[in-house]
Amino acid sequence: MKKAAPKSRGKAPAATGGPARNRAMEFFDRQFARQIAAGDFALNPFERTALPFLSGEVLDLGCGLGNLARAAAKQGCRVTALDASPQAIAHLERCARREQLPIVARQANLQRLEFLLAAGERYDAVAAIGLLMFLPRELARAAAAAIAELVRPGGRAVLNVLIEGTTFLDMFQPDGFYLFGPRELPEFFPGWKQEHFELSIFPAPRETVKRFCTLIARRPGNV
Repeated sequence: MKKAAPKSRGKAPAATGGPARNRAMEFFDRQFARQIAAGDFALNPFERTALPFLSGEVLDLGCGLGNLARAAAKQGCRVTALDASPQAIAHLERCARREQLPIVARQANLQRLEFLLAAGERYDAVAAIGLLMFLPRELARAAAAAIAELVRPGGRAVLNVLIEGTTFLDMFQPDGFYLFGPRELPEFFPGWKQEHFELSIFPAPRETVKRFCTLIARRPGNV
């Protein structure tokens, strides 16, 4: 998460046009280029935490180069992977074809997730690792609520965001980001079982820090 596109998936949700270039996209495109040049496709700590909780039909929002999508596909998942970066999606499509993985990769503007809700697809797991903080407050909170709707009964939401206290802000648009409260994410999943909740801190350049919240929650019901 060996066919290129499993029949059970149908079509991937129609993706809206890509957003205008901004600081975050430029930051990540530079990072992606460095990773591709170095052959560095290892899972980050949050992806390693998420992987054992992914099964069935998986939606990977803000998939980047697709490291998590590929790892999930290799353990049997069928993955729809969306990202705003055409460079990242092109790389993932090449890898999925070469490795014959059941991944549908699409470029998409993920500032609003209504197009996913309108498509009517629901998933056994929805992952959004390192995505929501790149949206303004209202859009970030709306996206978290939409993710809850996209999860099937018995399925999981897997989220990781930067939180208040983060001082490394180089990748953000000045008026286009949101640092969640340390315990804000669970508010979007009332009645769900928290299978993993973690607050973490990592050093960043120039004596700054990144503070994260990671939540894995299971929706009530049967898969």
